[in-house]
Amino acid sequence: MEIAFRKIDIDVYDEDVLLEEELYDADPRDPVQVVSETKAKTSQVRSTLAKGDVAGALNIVLENAPYGPDAEEAKNINLQTLLSILGSTKATEIPAILKALSQDAQDTLMKYLYKGMAMPGWGDVSGSVLLGWHEKLTEIAGTGCIVRVMTDRRAV
Repeated sequence: MEIAFRKIDIDVYDEDVLLEEELYDADPRDPVQVVSETKAKTSQVRSTLAKGDVAGALNIVLENAPYGPDAEEAKNINLQTLLSILGSTKATEIPAILKALSQDAQDTLMKYLYKGMAMPGWGDVSGSVLLGWHEKLTEIAGTGCIVRVMTDRRAV
């Protein structure tokens, strides 16, 4: 029985095929620069958290977040930093912190929450933490936040 036809990449012959680089916008910054900026942000976040300013630390992480297919290392560093902030925040403080964020920051946080939930085993943070933040963020930002995240082409 002939099965060689199953190994043919038919997308090569299709003009209308959608490539991955066409789906997601790339970060215009140099990947090495993005990684160094993200590592600098991580140290800023640690010093801000030491002062007890969770909202300030969250703003630092969410501002100018790396995105696109070329910045995987920076995106992972930023995600781990964000997860450490989320895991160390008391549940009673979450609504006030979320209200202090801008709409863009809220949308970026929602992207990171979904990325954290997509990790196998949910990474270093428990599922209840991510779901708690998701619940509070949806209450404050509304379902429009979810729609904006699902339709945005800048994947964190």
